[in-house]
Amino acid sequence: MTYELGQGTGPLKGVKVVEIAGIGPGPHACTLLADLGADVIRVERPGGNPLGGGAHDLLTRGRPSVALDLKKPEAVAAVLDLVASADVLVEGMRPGVTERLGLGPEDCWSRNPALVYGRMTGWGQDGPLAEVAGHDMNYVAASGVLHGLGQDPARPHFPTNLLGDFGGGSAYLVIGVLAALLEARLSGRGQVVDAAIVDGAAHLNLMGASLQAMGVLDERRAASMLDGGVPYYDVYETSDGKHLSVGALEPQFYAELLRVLDLEDLPDRNDPANLAAIREAFTARFAERTQAEWAELFDGTDACVFPIVPMREAARHPHLAARGTYVEPDGVLQPAPAPRFSRTEATLRRSPEAVGASTRDALTAWGVADVEKLIESGAAVQS
Repeated sequence: MTYELGQGTGPLKGVKVVEIAGIGPGPHACTLLADLGADVIRVERPGGNPLGGGAHDLLTRGRPSVALDLKKPEAVAAVLDLVASADVLVEGMRPGVTERLGLGPEDCWSRNPALVYGRMTGWGQDGPLAEVAGHDMNYVAASGVLHGLGQDPARPHFPTNLLGDFGGGSAYLVIGVLAALLEARLSGRGQVVDAAIVDGAAHLNLMGASLQAMGVLDERRAASMLDGGVPYYDVYETSDGKHLSVGALEPQFYAELLRVLDLEDLPDRNDPANLAAIREAFTARFAERTQAEWAELFDGTDACVFPIVPMREAARHPHLAARGTYVEPDGVLQPAPAPRFSRTEATLRRSPEAVGASTRDALTAWGVADVEKLIESGAAVQS
């Protein structure tokens, strides 16, 4: 697939981003930027990373892959050439690694003082753990967020790597990059965006901190209103072994829930002594029908009851299908760009590609000189 700059349609059309390839939240952040129209060029090590990248990795969609051996000074010089015309650089290495490569913030600012330098790590650029290895659950655990997750009083449960890597990580990196980019266009000066998953995960828990300050948060699992501590905000099994999400918090929604369940004679939910009986009644009633039968009964009501379904089934739901929440380019089911824009609609431009598939085209399009010489020397690899 040939590569040209400026083909994006989203609100970031014309923004240029250099991505020093990593895994997890860094690539996800760059996917968000590419989805929104930015020209992102993904710089990968020859051969790629065994934990990420490649033609089947949707976290690399929307941008070309360039293979550069950053152990070679010619490759580092090529990245600095990319930086010279870029607006943003994103990297996810341990603190100090890009400095040792000659691609740290000061190196880049010497070529482009307005560059926004986004750094994605778990622990952040400083602090006692900055150099220590870790993964999503470690950061969410240390931030005080994992302790309260799940409906099992005996032990916490982690939501794969959605909360740390992508909720507290890439989302906050993108927020920071866009804020710094706006400021750089006013001041003419770039800055480092230090996006740490521990910081982002803690910030996501702002409501929890508020409830704790109010004295209404019980940090035991399954003991509070939003973690399964009440029967009207919980998950229930249906007769076919599937599950429903029940979120009837407000009185009017709860009343509708009771009406559909034909349980309007249940005792007052505001008396904690009645909660066990209400939960028992809900459990028994939901077990009487299949998930599909309940979905049909609750369809169109304000009872706040919806089936819990796998991704492929979710994509077929009439509401998500009408919005185009999932798309299937090249036969691969995947989420469409989000959020939506009324005038500068985002579009998917490129499917994921093999490492180095666009080395020649992308480097040339970005104005790097002597691309053929770089390939001949082994500093760049065209797959």
